[in-house]
Amino acid sequence: MAFLSTAVRSAVCFWPIQSAARSTTSRWYCSAAGQTTEKSVPYAKTLKEETGKTSGPTKPLPKSADAVVIGGGSLGCQTVYHLAKMGMTNVVLLERDRLTAGTTWHTAGLLWQLRPSDVEVELLAHTRQVVSSDLEQETGLHTGWIQNGGLFIASNKQRLDEYKRLMTLGKVYGIESYVLSPAETKDLYPLMNVEDLYGTLYVPKDGTMDPAGTCTTLARAATARGATVIENCPVTGVQVQKDDFGMKRVKAVETEYGTIHTPCVVNCGGVWAQRLGRMAGVKVPLIAMHHAYVVTERIEGIQNMPNVRDHDASVYLRLQGDALSVGGYESNPIFWDEVRLGWDPK
Repeated sequence: MAFLSTAVRSAVCFWPIQSAARSTTSRWYCSAAGQTTEKSVPYAKTLKEETGKTSGPTKPLPKSADAVVIGGGSLGCQTVYHLAKMGMTNVVLLERDRLTAGTTWHTAGLLWQLRPSDVEVELLAHTRQVVSSDLEQETGLHTGWIQNGGLFIASNKQRLDEYKRLMTLGKVYGIESYVLSPAETKDLYPLMNVEDLYGTLYVPKDGTMDPAGTCTTLARAATARGATVIENCPVTGVQVQKDDFGMKRVKAVETEYGTIHTPCVVNCGGVWAQRLGRMAGVKVPLIAMHHAYVVTERIEGIQNMPNVRDHDASVYLRLQGDALSVGGYESNPIFWDEVRLGWDPK
């Protein structure tokens, strides 16, 4: 699929990398008659707000914990929620800034239920259940879940064959899905140019979640079960010691505001995970990459359309109100070798 040169009326680049538009042709078009003077996308809620230096932790640090989760993004919040739900009440989550302040705040929040791996399918089914139903029942808060469906497009026969196999796998797990012809795809998504498509895979119960809303709700549910979530508290060190068998074990987590003794640390630091791992003498096989996405102006008729993914072009299109958020994975990514933490770890 070509890269949306006609659909993307105006691009907002949140990461400083190469231009997203690389082609002069496009599969996508819209009937909007020019640019709008007012943005229909809630940029104030999308872009991170700089708040300056914080005054300290939002809660007092406990002296000890059964487990300490480092990082208040999607993975950290999911971890502390599930640990608490499994009965571990003396668990602490430490976030260096605010929840989702790292990379989670600008993630797409897409949930595609079908994957080639049965393990992934089961994990995604569980995630969907938690986000779309369980959390709201537990807390009374909405996670921002929107079930608008998902559409994988096939630009060649091999990709269409793969999607037919995925549909078969979906039947085993009770996931509703359909392989659509180009004509049927056009009926479902009138704005799509289907002339060079072989077909699509449509999953009606796919959708998106709001990253900030989901993490806030996860944290609320975890604290209701006894967990402690502490923001504005960077980790400055991880103490380790050797046990009687000569094996290194975690002893404590150090911060500027105190030390928490714990036998277990879960590193959910995202882009900072590698640096955090070095504190405990552990190599984390993770590297960050510069990435970009764009948000279009208002597109007439795009409302309630499914999210779209083109695996061959490594592009996704996420419905965002009456506009589209468009992102992808570059074939020649720029690696982010050094992440500034704002402090020097010991």
